[in-house]
Amino acid sequence: MSGRDDEGDSGHVLFGVDSRGVATLTLDRPDKGNAYDGAMLARLAACTARVSTDPDIRALVLRGNGRHFGVGGDVLGDPAAHAGRFDGDGVLMPTVCLAVDACPKPTVALVHGACMGGAFALAACFDVLLAADDTFFGVPELRLGFAVGPYVPFFERALGPRALRRLLITGERIGAEEALRLGVAHRLCPAAARGESLDALLEEVLLSAPQATAQAKQDLRTLSGAVPTPELMDSLRENFRRGFESAEGVEGRAAFRDKRRPAWAPALPKAP
Repeated sequence: MSGRDDEGDSGHVLFGVDSRGVATLTLDRPDKGNAYDGAMLARLAACTARVSTDPDIRALVLRGNGRHFGVGGDVLGDPAAHAGRFDGDGVLMPTVCLAVDACPKPTVALVHGACMGGAFALAACFDVLLAADDTFFGVPELRLGFAVGPYVPFFERALGPRALRRLLITGERIGAEEALRLGVAHRLCPAAARGESLDALLEEVLLSAPQATAQAKQDLRTLSGAVPTPELMDSLRENFRRGFESAEGVEGRAAFRDKRRPAWAPALPKAP
């Protein structure tokens, strides 16, 4: 059992299972910084479902091709695609996050470069987050005119409420070292040695018994505080929709596209 699964439209996601039973999902839209769209989300959801139910698959890895792991959603994409996400059609990133979170297999996210917005939320749902030392994380949605909505539970669990409040309000980026200090990343590795570091981690992961691992993960979901639910996601998603379609949301995306400051951000005075 090895090689790549290329059945149907890849949706800019490569999928393969190696001889160890390690399934790897690789985001493969490098020219767009691996910004996700509907096709990518559908592919991620389908592959995650396969991993969760295939008894021959031992673990799931997510990584990205190109300069960045993922810059977040394709906010400048076709408006019809966004409307489809809001009216219940297609797969949503919170749906993928929930699927990864519920996966009974060990999951590892290997991130590098930008890990932003929804891509950050997705990576935070993996059991272990291995970050290259060139990684930077951020939640820039407020700068684009809308709140993060259904991603809040995932971010809060990874960061804690105090650190999350700071990142949301400032929109600032944090580097790999600070992400490690905050508990977002579990391990750091040299950017040039990502593959070797991942293999070393997987060697440890695969020492755990599959069924025991599945049971332990189920216990954690049951006993460790509030678990994000589809009902909660639906409620927060509605808030997200309203924000995305608001005047501020339109202006924020326009400013991002035009590489200018949004209307609500006064120009900073020039240094003397």
